Amino acid sequence: MTATISGPVLILGATSDIGWAIAQHYAQAGRPLLLAARNPERLEADAADLRIRWGADVRVADFDVLDVGGHSAFLDGLEELPATVVCVVGLLGSQPDAERDFTAARRVIDSNLTGPASILGEVANRMEARGSGTIIGISSVAGDRGRASNYIYGAAKAGFTAFLSGLRNRLAKRGVHVVTVKPGFVRTRMTEGMSLPARLTAEPNEVARAILAAEARGRDIVYVRPVWWVIMLVIRSLPEKIFKRTKL
Repeated sequence: MTATISGPVLILGATSDIGWAIAQHYAQAGRPLLLAARNPERLEADAADLRIRWGADVRVADFDVLDVGGHSAFLDGLEELPATVVCVVGLLGSQPDAERDFTAARRVIDSNLTGPASILGEVANRMEARGSGTIIGISSVAGDRGRASNYIYGAAKAGFTAFLSGLRNRLAKRGVHVVTVKPGFVRTRMTEGMSLPARLTAEPNEVARAILAAEARGRDIVYVRPVWWVIMLVIRSLPEKIFKRTKL
C-alpha cells in the first residue's frame, strides 16, 4: 500500500550527489526541505534552484556529523522536528590509508557510523516522544560481509546497518518508521575514476526514487538494484574457508 506523506524533510549530507538527487525528488513531491551539511553556503545555489524549479520551501543549515557534542543543539535549533530525516552522510576513504594509519580509519568509522548513529539516535528519541516520523539511513552492501578491499568502510557500514535494524525494532510500535537503504555502486563524485559494472551501478536519481518509494510503501530494507540482494546472499553464504581465498 502506498501512503501519501507530508511534512518537512531534513537531508543530512545534502551536498553529496545522492543528497542533491533526493532533495530534487522531495521538492518535486511538494515537501518542505531543510538541507544540512558542512559549509552550508555551498547549498544556497541548490536551494535557489529548487525554489525556482519546483516552488519548493527550502532552507539550509550548518551541520557537522563529526561534531557529536553539537547534535542535540542542532536539533534544538530547528523550527520544528522534521517528519522525515534522511542521512546521506558517508566517507569511502582509502583502504590502504586506513590500514596504515588508524587516524584515517577512525575518520571513516566516525563518518559512517559514530556520527550518523549519534544524530539519528537524537532524532529517534524525539520522534518517539512525538509518536511519528520516518528515519532513512543510507548504508551499503559493503556492510553485508567484510571484504579485504574495503573492510574498514564495510565494518562501519555493517555497524550502521545493525544500528538501523535495532532502531527499527525498538520504534516499530512507536509510530516511527526506520528504513535502511543499500544502494550498491552509485555513479557519483565519490566513485569517480572507478571502473564500475553498468548492471550493478545505480544513478543518484535511482537512489532517490527508491527512497521516496520505500517511505511511501513502508518498506524496511531496500537494495536499490535488486540484483545486489542476490549477489550479497551468495557472498554471505560462502563458507569461510572458501571466502578467504577470494579476491573481493
